[in-house]
Amino acid sequence: MAEQSDYLSICGREQSIQSLMQNREYFWQASESHDTRHLRSAFACALHMHQPTVPAGPHGELISHLQYMFDHSDEGDNHNAEAFAHCYRRMADLIPELIEEGCEPRIMLDYSGNLLWGLAQMGREDIIQSLRFLACDDAMQQHVEWLGSFWGHAVAPSTPIPDLSLQIRAWQHQFARLFGNDALRRVRGFSLPEMHLPNHPDTLFALLHALRDAGYRWLMIQEHSVEQRDGSTLSAHQLYVPNRLMARSSTGDEVSMIALIKTQGSDTKLVGQMQPCAEALGLERQSIGGVQVPSLVTQIADGENGGVMMNEFPDAFRQANRRIRDQGVATAALNGSEYLQALDDLQVSWDALPQIQAVHQHKLWTHLGAATKPSNLNDAIAALQKQDQSLAMEGASWTNDLSWVRGYENVLEPMQQLSATFHQVFDTRHSEQPSITTTDLYRDALLHLLLLETSCFRYWGQGLWTDFAREIHRRGESLLLAARSA
Repeated sequence: MAEQSDYLSICGREQSIQSLMQNREYFWQASESHDTRHLRSAFACALHMHQPTVPAGPHGELISHLQYMFDHSDEGDNHNAEAFAHCYRRMADLIPELIEEGCEPRIMLDYSGNLLWGLAQMGREDIIQSLRFLACDDAMQQHVEWLGSFWGHAVAPSTPIPDLSLQIRAWQHQFARLFGNDALRRVRGFSLPEMHLPNHPDTLFALLHALRDAGYRWLMIQEHSVEQRDGSTLSAHQLYVPNRLMARSSTGDEVSMIALIKTQGSDTKLVGQMQPCAEALGLERQSIGGVQVPSLVTQIADGENGGVMMNEFPDAFRQANRRIRDQGVATAALNGSEYLQALDDLQVSWDALPQIQAVHQHKLWTHLGAATKPSNLNDAIAALQKQDQSLAMEGASWTNDLSWVRGYENVLEPMQQLSATFHQVFDTRHSEQPSITTTDLYRDALLHLLLLETSCFRYWGQGLWTDFAREIHRRGESLLLAARSA
């Protein structure tokens, strides 16, 4: 097994990576296989992959949970460890197979940063080489799009605002470490862990600002996490074209970003049985600012979780692509950036996109009126929640029956404390000496902060997982205590 620091890259190249990603000259290669002027519709599917890092090695070392599954195969469904590992590499077989058959397959891939590190840490070169092929091979670039994410699979609404950019940039470091700068330069779409979009105005504003600053052009969001500017639900038209997600802070500043809408719920059967292909076949072209464009069905699912994704997806993926090839229909598989590039080529005006905002913001801004400042915003949220206790400002996710906040104070409070201490220790030093991010002390403290914010320590409930979080917090506090005196 590799040492902890091997293949770990989460900081130290901030300026060079920002310069790389801010170069707007390159976006996406125009498709040579699809004439989008004649397409009626398209479908874009993404696979989300994640394994957390846990302090559960033989001597308490930080290891991938996938390694833990191999080491404890008698627990729960850990016997599926190798099946999961196969899922992480199998697109490197499926995509070339379909190309050889004369198909034009597309897939978007979303791998968390600590999964990528964990695979390398385990020495799974079979998987890393497969992913490198998908990320770097010239022939794959038209077929496979990688999406950025948070390194530690944090849920954005309950992540301390200063840490949003740390999570975003750590992922970029990790991806570039494994696959190189050219591969990172092509990553322009972003996938939020758990599809969890903040609806607190300041958190959403900070998130979009950080994404744009990191060079991202668009993000994927769940339809039920947003609303129209008048508070109504999205129209059927809006589900199948790009929208412009608007964010307004408590100080009145605004930022926006292009959003592709993930429709329907979280059921992996949607992607596992390639429902997006069937849905796209029934759609027609739509108008954006007077320009006719193909409708796009966008979906994402866990790429390895559950029997459907482990067992049924490969054949369904093959059948969908063969169906498109054989029927000669005006429907195609497209990736998100490829679709947006096609709209660019059709000279769509991005100002003509429908405008949307996070859920409940219409109620909030209506209540506030012109009195916009941070203290008024918090008072308005409190007043609205007093009137309607079901109104939540902790974001919206792929499921509305799971809170990432309530009942997890024993994880959230240490997380917020560790974040505050981290910034107290390092922010001033970083402003005076930017090279501090290249030191082991900074990297190790940052690693524990990013890990503590992992969603799994809440999703899987109280018990072993919160114990893992408690131990990561303890180690992080020890590192920061040493850093104070360094």
